[in-house]
Amino acid sequence: MLKTFRIGGVHPPENKLSAGQAIKTAELPKQAVIMLSQHIGAPAQAVVAKGDKVKVGTLLAQAGGFVSANIHSSVSGTVAKIDTAVDVAGFQRPAIYIDVEGDEWEESIDRSETLVKECNLDSKAIVERIKEAGIVGLGGATFPAHVKLTPPPGATATILIINAVECEPYLTADHQLMMEKGAEILVGTELLRKAINVERAVIGIENNKPDAIAHMKELAAAYPTIEICPLKVKYPQGGEKQLIDAVIRRQVPSGGLPIATGAVVQNVGTAFAVYEAVQKNKPLFERIVTVTGKSLAHPSNLKVRVGTPLGQLIDACGGLPEDTEKVISGGPMMGKAVVSTDTPTTKGCSGVLIIRDLESRRKEMTACIRCAKCIAACPMGLAPNTLMNATDHKDWERVEKEHVMDCIECGSCSFTCPAHRPLLDYVRMGKARVGAIIRSRNAK
Repeated sequence: MLKTFRIGGVHPPENKLSAGQAIKTAELPKQAVIMLSQHIGAPAQAVVAKGDKVKVGTLLAQAGGFVSANIHSSVSGTVAKIDTAVDVAGFQRPAIYIDVEGDEWEESIDRSETLVKECNLDSKAIVERIKEAGIVGLGGATFPAHVKLTPPPGATATILIINAVECEPYLTADHQLMMEKGAEILVGTELLRKAINVERAVIGIENNKPDAIAHMKELAAAYPTIEICPLKVKYPQGGEKQLIDAVIRRQVPSGGLPIATGAVVQNVGTAFAVYEAVQKNKPLFERIVTVTGKSLAHPSNLKVRVGTPLGQLIDACGGLPEDTEKVISGGPMMGKAVVSTDTPTTKGCSGVLIIRDLESRRKEMTACIRCAKCIAACPMGLAPNTLMNATDHKDWERVEKEHVMDCIECGSCSFTCPAHRPLLDYVRMGKARVGAIIRSRNAK
């Protein structure tokens, strides 16, 4: 019997339109816009200035703290300016603009396709190489990888879980990456396992990717420490806490960190990036992005340099359809609608989704019918209807008491609500307010 998580979950239409599409390399932009906030934590601090010449892989900005990440140039050329640019949320954020001139790489990067399996580095050296390369979680959360690989005092890792679930509808980047770079992913998994000093690694893959499961199982036969774990299809199984529950039947305590279960979770794309960083000395400056939509001419999986405008990726897949109402960075459940297709690609951009006008319109909200479907769907065991009402009445004490900070913002509640109530919108508002209250309280 296939494993899955035990609390809540929904089954949105998969719409994997780009499944099976070979990864194609996107063209270089004429000007790359490199955001300095591409990760959870403090923004990186620029170490270049206007007029500087840079190559592909040149360090542009250093981590602004322990929870931060280095940022490297994805192109070669001249720094045009250091200014601000609009991010996916519509806010102006610091960014480095680079006028592209050719494609010259740093000589230290190994650009060969030769698979390098052997690594003589110890765990600390592997983590340091990952930190230097600016690796972050590529599943969307963009948590700096080196932080996850450094458990807090008193916490001990016992298992590594690689998240190859890709439960978000439409997205197929991780699926295709496994099909084309499975050998490299397994080496990256071994490096991550060595970095945290555990004896076992499990790669969780949902059962709607039978070709990837078979392919990875065949490759993993040479790795006795790595297990391929097929999982029942259920959203949001790609959530860190849900994946831990599915794979090892342990639940992260309320308010706790995943390491409390002994598990360290990394995305399958992150495992590939770790391989490239440690074995090829290649910083994280490009990633696979699914560009898709029901009206898009050519849904595709593209290898994209960070800083490329989203509009350029859409043009490469046939152009913006006439019936487009929204462009989303990410998937339909957890992605964000962008205010402009000039928004640059970042490390955390797993997909670009074109939503048709009829599908993007919200239906009129009606009164709650007390059906409890939102409660049954919530993978964190929360009561979204109660959280919405308490937020609407600004009862922040009640919102906190109802564990709003445990919400993973998966959207299952809104998806399942027959009254079309914007549950997640209110929960997010409550979570932001309570989070600010907690930070203020802890600062005293």
